[in-house]
Amino acid sequence: MIDNPFITKGYAGPEYFCDREKETQTLLQNISGGADTVLVSPRRYGKSGLIRHTFGRLKELRPEYNTLYVDISATSSLNSFLNELSNSILQAFPEKTPLGKRFLSFLKQLRPFFRLNDRTGAMEVHLELASQTQKESTLKQMLEFLENASAPVVFAIDEFQQITEYPEKNVEALLRSQIQFMQNVRFIFSGSRRRMMVSMFNDAARPFYASCTSMHLKKLDPPAYGVFIRKQFNDYGRDISDDALKLVLDWTRCHTYYTQRLCRDLFNSGVREITTDSVHDACSTILEMEEDNYILLKEILPTQQWRLLEGIAKEQQVQQITAANFISKHKIGSAASALRAAESLENKELLLKSPSKDKTTCEVYDVFFSRWLEQLY
Repeated sequence: MIDNPFITKGYAGPEYFCDREKETQTLLQNISGGADTVLVSPRRYGKSGLIRHTFGRLKELRPEYNTLYVDISATSSLNSFLNELSNSILQAFPEKTPLGKRFLSFLKQLRPFFRLNDRTGAMEVHLELASQTQKESTLKQMLEFLENASAPVVFAIDEFQQITEYPEKNVEALLRSQIQFMQNVRFIFSGSRRRMMVSMFNDAARPFYASCTSMHLKKLDPPAYGVFIRKQFNDYGRDISDDALKLVLDWTRCHTYYTQRLCRDLFNSGVREITTDSVHDACSTILEMEEDNYILLKEILPTQQWRLLEGIAKEQQVQQITAANFISKHKIGSAASALRAAESLENKELLLKSPSKDKTTCEVYDVFFSRWLEQLY
């Protein structure tokens, strides 16, 4: 067993992964059926964990399949995308394997240099491609390498909407022009910017229009999450009362990251019998630790944006941010001010809009920040 069963980053194995059986099965069916998938949810709902969990299940069912995962959230250009892709391929196909040898031989033609990643300690390849033609040619050759692998490849690109931020404005079309003819590779395009991802795959004028099966990841089912949390504590000789468990799920709004973080801190506290008092203490400690960041945010945000966040946090969820009583109550100014502030906050990923069939709700993106705002005044 690991030191703490509540994982807040990465993937530690199926025993530390909660539920998502339906979503895992859907991804596996798409892969076996040759369909590409677009997977959308807010940040920290567990998209990357679901992908890695699906990869693990796929290896059990179809061990011949190759899996490849690339997180491009930190990339800023086509060149940096190619660097991430290169290192992910080398990780998936080590140098000692025939495929790895071929790929490394290909890379050496591009005259890369190698450097140590200060964060991971791993040796990484770094390419500096000067011309747009060279970048496009390199992307095409890398995708052809995957297409010509001896066994099928499942290629997940996380935070896929990032390609729309590149200075090169043709990356969507460039990728689509190659991907549409690939038979040996199944793609999972994952993203957290819902509006952007929906536009990329549902706008008839965009290259990826109607090219994938869509999945929208929702919050975990509270009863199933509760069973998981209790089991994790019990497996390590801890217990959590029913009231404490309900408080954990309510206070974190069943949002995967924040629930895991609170449970992680409760576990680290060393308390063997977790009560509501234990949970309240852990919540207070978390907000105290984060307070400096929240105060700094208040200093840099315009007044109307801060008031909108504060108002939404105090209401927890708001359907009509332009409603006269909401604007008046929280001194936001006008409906136009509320709309401008909401758009800016959504772009900064401080405000989360959740549309459904009959309504759209707004809430503060960061659950801990929202709980801190609730306590003001």
